[in-house]
Amino acid sequence: MNLGPIDVKKLTGKENFTSNDIKLDLSINDFWSWSASDVLNNSMRGILAEFIVASALDLLDKPRIEWNAYDLITQNGTRIEVKSSSYLQSWLQYGYSSISFDIRPTLAWDPIANSYTHIPTRQSDIYVFCLLNHKDKLTVDPINMDHWEFYVVSTNEINDKCMNQKTISLSSILKLDHKFVIYQNLAEIINNMIINNHKE
Repeated sequence: MNLGPIDVKKLTGKENFTSNDIKLDLSINDFWSWSASDVLNNSMRGILAEFIVASALDLLDKPRIEWNAYDLITQNGTRIEVKSSSYLQSWLQYGYSSISFDIRPTLAWDPIANSYTHIPTRQSDIYVFCLLNHKDKLTVDPINMDHWEFYVVSTNEINDKCMNQKTISLSSILKLDHKFVIYQNLAEIINNMIINNHKE
């Protein structure tokens, strides 16, 4: 009996639910639309940010794996962690949310060994901090790339400057002398950092 991890296949959205071997007028796309339309809420916005970065790097050929120790991996094996933050939330607010990103060291899950690693560490080579930088609830649009800013920071730099810190604020990222990049330049900045990391 094989109870190892499942090799997840990428769905198209056109797949139909079935009952008694009969296709129902109900598709995976219907499920996605029902379950994932609130792309401004924290959990879904985080997944959306991963998707946006993956699209910039042309990494959409394989589906997202929920339990991976890092969010994305490039063709040359560079591991990328994607974090998101926003001034606006989908619920009632009495003020803008403060901007911070999770950078805490973690225990990685090994699906082959079915166990966690023993020493907390930052699992990626690069962090991409994604800020939904829009402050009007009437016009905020998380699928409009112009509403996003991206900050690309090497994990080595975070380890050196932040050590065991659990979060990092936007002001702290700016003190690291990292200015935001737009979506159209994101792949270039990440690829340049990958090249520089390999030179070190």
